[in-house]
Amino acid sequence: WKLMRLRREFFYPLASLIARSKVLMEELNNRPQRLHPGSRREQFELLDKPALMPLPGTTYEYIDSKRAKVGPDYHVLYQKHAYSVPHTLVGNTVTIEASGSVISIYHQNQLVTQHAKSAKDGGFSTQKEHMPDSHVKQRFSAERLLHWAENIGVGTRGVVQWHIHSRQHPEQAIKSCLAILNLTKQHGAARLEAACQKALLLERPHRSVVMNLLKHHQESVPSTAVEHDEQPVTHHNIRGQHYYQ
Repeated sequence: WKLMRLRREFFYPLASLIARSKVLMEELNNRPQRLHPGSRREQFELLDKPALMPLPGTTYEYIDSKRAKVGPDYHVLYQKHAYSVPHTLVGNTVTIEASGSVISIYHQNQLVTQHAKSAKDGGFSTQKEHMPDSHVKQRFSAERLLHWAENIGVGTRGVVQWHIHSRQHPEQAIKSCLAILNLTKQHGAARLEAACQKALLLERPHRSVVMNLLKHHQESVPSTAVEHDEQPVTHHNIRGQHYYQ
């Protein structure tokens, strides 16, 4: 119907066509229908308008959901960042729902905590109220971890102590320390001690460094050999800076 009405008209610019179309649309909506009583406008006011709902007050946000087990440090990991939950949930499985700005954590469909989303890899977001009371005995306290490490060797104790002191709260280091100490199950105490001593010598006592030394059997290799890739290559076809002087 609209095309028939516009077929002999010319419009320039486009805004004039849009304005004319609006006029014709109003006319179409208000004219009586042949197959139904009243006009389209009257039918809308009678049937559709009363059923309309208001638009949401906030824009839609995509939610990423995943399940995670709460570690002994009462934190869960999402995109390489750790978020705390109440310490009573240690060992339980929770659901993490992440929007663009907020991390919401649920246990048995009940919201237990929310955090501002962080993009800091290896960081911790810890709420004080989630920490255990001072009189609650932790299964893996810092003292127990240090005692365990000392039984392996002074190098292992040094690495564990570095992890504990590098965290804002000692509890945040429990997971990393346990991962290091449990390497004895696969590699033995002697190799772990050697790897920890090498990591301390390199001034890089990170868990990943210790694990890589053990993986590649480099815990007993002299430091100069471990870092041989950083030395310049000597070859008669390679000219140094003095050649051009």
